[in-house]
Amino acid sequence: QVQLVESGGGLVQAGGSLRLSCAASGRTFSRYAMGWFRQAPGKEREFVAAIRWSDARPYYTDFAKGRFTISRDNAKNTVYLQMNSLKPEDTAVYYCASGSAVYSDSDYYTPRVYNYWGQGTQVTVSS
Repeated sequence: QVQLVESGGGLVQAGGSLRLSCAASGRTFSRYAMGWFRQAPGKEREFVAAIRWSDARPYYTDFAKGRFTISRDNAKNTVYLQMNSLKPEDTAVYYCASGSAVYSDSDYYTPRVYNYWGQGTQVTVSS
């Protein structure tokens, strides 16, 4: 069983930064994809970024490119999402997820391949 625990959310002014952390336990993650998704009120959950655990290759959605950076620490089994230049539209609950049924680059962007999810952490960006 995989457990994912997010932290690092909070309230920040527009233009500010936050770093989210996702501590993973319960499995060996060398073959896993780790991703960040977010869900704003009244909207569907959307992909933000992912990382291939084996070689740390990152994947980003368009709105995250240039502002967000995903990374991982093997020794700590932790994935990070550094978010800079935050905007009010980044306000959402951010979820960490992991999955092993990843067979192509496009899979990293798809929620269905992630079978373990954290509880979420709230990010609020004020204008």
